[in-house]
Amino acid sequence: MELKYYRLIKTIAEEGSIANSSEKLFLTQSALSHQLRELEERLGFKVFHRKRNKWILTNEGQELYTLAVKLFETIEKGFNKIELIKEGSIGKIELAVECQSFFHDLPGFIQKMGNLYPEIDIALKFSSRHEIITKLKSDEVDIMMSTYKPHSDDLYSIEIYQDEIFAVVHKEHPFNDNDFVSPTSFANAHLIINSFPLEGVAIYEHCLRAINVTPEKLSAIPFTEFTLSMVAANLGVMCSPKWQLKKFKLSENLRLKRIGPNGVKRTHYMIVKKNALSKKYINNFISTFEEEFIDKMDE
Repeated sequence: MELKYYRLIKTIAEEGSIANSSEKLFLTQSALSHQLRELEERLGFKVFHRKRNKWILTNEGQELYTLAVKLFETIEKGFNKIELIKEGSIGKIELAVECQSFFHDLPGFIQKMGNLYPEIDIALKFSSRHEIITKLKSDEVDIMMSTYKPHSDDLYSIEIYQDEIFAVVHKEHPFNDNDFVSPTSFANAHLIINSFPLEGVAIYEHCLRAINVTPEKLSAIPFTEFTLSMVAANLGVMCSPKWQLKKFKLSENLRLKRIGPNGVKRTHYMIVKKNALSKKYINNFISTFEEEFIDKMDE
């Protein structure tokens, strides 16, 4: 059924008669009467009971009127959505994460974004740094979270925060004998990491690689709770920023030791293509993320 017929039914039902509807629809009463007769002949039933002072919808007509209201509401919402797209307030963000410490906290942030900006759809991915950078440049990814700042003319890096990586050890482990852990001592340690390859592990990337040190033994355990229980049993050591451990109940046997006299610090970046910064929904995401995670790290 053509859209004009739905508009005709809706207008007559709301205005009460053909006469009152003529001006609204910019057609003569004769033209409207002709349209209505034509429609009723096609449908095989009357849409209105004609009264002298008021036109009343038939049961079938009432169903058509309800459908017409929903139809025009949908059309209006569609055009409003198009306007939001034109203004840059709505869109989908493919968010790729390099660091697993981000991955644990981002689902809660995405839920918050859904409440603040329901018009922004966020898809979360986890991948290697080099793969993400390639996808970012080819527009398969919109935003990248990384502890590495790529040097590229078409990418824009925003420094989100800096944290420090500590060695988490048992109180009787040799690492606990001094004020800080010497990076070279990792050569004789059993280091428990989240996953391989070693090149994606923070302590290696930000400290051990530069001094050509590889731990004597490496174990990959993707579950932080189990890793902490291993360390609490003095079966290895792990490395983590303090904020990542706040959600866990730590054994009284665990100690956090600074690595090197000045500590091992890393900077977290949010990276986007420069041409994406013109989109309002991208900027809404960035500003909300900065507020959320800067506050989180300052706790």
